[in-house]
Amino acid sequence: MRGGWQQPLPDMPAPPPARAWRRLDAPPGYEAQWRRLGEAALELGLGPEQLGETGLEPLAAARGWKPATVALYSKVARYGGIALPAAPTPEPDPPELDLRALTQIRSEDPEHLRAVAWCAIALGWPAPIASFRSLRRDQVRATTRRLLISTDDGDWTVPGALTAWHAWEAVRSRFPALAASAWVLPALRRGPGFDSQIGGRLSNQALQTTFAKHARRTAQHLRATAPPSQREHAEALALAYRELSYDSYRRLALADGAPPVSPRGVVRAARAHARISRTPRLAG
Repeated sequence: MRGGWQQPLPDMPAPPPARAWRRLDAPPGYEAQWRRLGEAALELGLGPEQLGETGLEPLAAARGWKPATVALYSKVARYGGIALPAAPTPEPDPPELDLRALTQIRSEDPEHLRAVAWCAIALGWPAPIASFRSLRRDQVRATTRRLLISTDDGDWTVPGALTAWHAWEAVRSRFPALAASAWVLPALRRGPGFDSQIGGRLSNQALQTTFAKHARRTAQHLRATAPPSQREHAEALALAYRELSYDSYRRLALADGAPPVSPRGVVRAARAHARISRTPRLAG
């Protein structure tokens, strides 16, 4: 049976690195990152067992990985069963970024509208990804001017997200499985899991992948549509979006003054505010 890596018995020699990596399954949603992690390790002759002993420092030095990349691959390695210590995710750089392009509607594609609605809500309600995974439609109410969100942790008003919310609700109403789903961010297709279904609850990993895909596509759109006078600014935004994760997105929203949703968010917001006072902003 294939599965996560396990420490070999004391008398059992570890298999050759290439064979050891082929024995492992990539974490769902992180297949590309898992492949690149394995390739980087094999360049140094490291199998999963040796990587668990050395950590990612040799790979980071050889590849010139930045702290955010090290944090990502340490997470991917742990998802795949390799015992690595958690690397702290660095604060976003730059500490402020124009995020409006991620909330703009460009088509009626359900995947696009779902991501746009998520980003628009998160600008005013920067909840952790696990909170969005569990957010139900009956916890969101639209008024004439804003959205109202109610959870066990409190109530929030979210301005500026009505257009994206109504567009997403309208398109999902065309598909029975999505219209009947209780989740704000439901699955749009069946996944590899036995109980996966359209309209079902997405995993944290699937949502991370969803956000990264939306950010990359937005970066491509900025590059393709920017007029000559805005090309330099659009290119700078596109480069930032290509490396943007949802964790960084919500921290940027907190830094821009969105109310914290959790005690950890209060700490992040205070830290980001201190950094902003010393750093120029990249914005339109």
